[in-house]
Amino acid sequence: MTLYWRIFLLNAAVFLAAVLLLLGPVTVSTPVLLGEALVLLAGLVVILIANAVLLRIGLAPLARLTRAMATADLLRPGSRATVTGPGEIAELTKTFNAMLARLESERATSSGRALSAQEAERHRLAQELHDEVGQTLTAVLLQLKHAADRAPQAVRADLRQAQETTRDGLEEIRRIARRLRPGVLEELGLHSALRALTTEFTTSRLSATTHITPGLPSLDPATELVLYRIAQEGLTNTARHAHATRVEVHLRPHPEGGVSLLVRDNGQGIGTALEGAGISGMRERALLIAAALTIGPGPQGGTDIGLHVTGSTADPRPQENAR
Repeated sequence: MTLYWRIFLLNAAVFLAAVLLLLGPVTVSTPVLLGEALVLLAGLVVILIANAVLLRIGLAPLARLTRAMATADLLRPGSRATVTGPGEIAELTKTFNAMLARLESERATSSGRALSAQEAERHRLAQELHDEVGQTLTAVLLQLKHAADRAPQAVRADLRQAQETTRDGLEEIRRIARRLRPGVLEELGLHSALRALTTEFTTSRLSATTHITPGLPSLDPATELVLYRIAQEGLTNTARHAHATRVEVHLRPHPEGGVSLLVRDNGQGIGTALEGAGISGMRERALLIAAALTIGPGPQGGTDIGLHVTGSTADPRPQENAR
């Protein structure tokens, strides 16, 4: 029976009951007596309550579907509405679940294209910084050194200072280029790239360390890049916002298969802060390799960023042999 006929027959039954009461032997005096008014009021209340209860029962599946629609998030895939209710309500729920699955697939595909284009642009910028700006600053350094060696004593100190400033700028350009394009990831693999990354974020106020469990499976280049970028974003958030003194990056086998990445700090935690572009970017990257990303408080405070790459993505060969 369709929802239309169920509601129609429900209300018809209520109206029929009211008509039968009017045609019954019970009469109403004029003016209406207090007892009669109370009986009519009680009957009206009973009819309204019965109508409300039956409608709530009949429309409960729609309410559940509405809540599922309101809480659906394409960056947290896998959540589906429970298929309940009769006829067209169940079909509507199935259609919504199918639409959500299609949207998640299309979102992952479009995000993959966007992130691939972003990586290509990062590569181009890093190459230009290294080849153009880097070489120009290197030439300026040589010219400053040549000028300082032959300059009068009065201006030699200023030239030396300009030389140091240029050298600092060159190192900053190289650091930016390394972040844009992790050459160590392409040349030496994920293990060395993560160790170099934590070394880069280690300062006098923040201790960053890497812990890699031996015997990890080999991963394809796309998965390694996602792991590296999420670790990089996690370390960046820690350095900028967490007010932490210690951050650890763990790469280890997952008990359910595959590998897991964990970035854990001892900072102030996320609290009730809204997710920004950095976390949204991590979720989009996780979708590219069908990995499960979790972000929440750590066991002793701070923030834990976890990424579980399923066994279907990982190659069962040991990483040391795959390299």
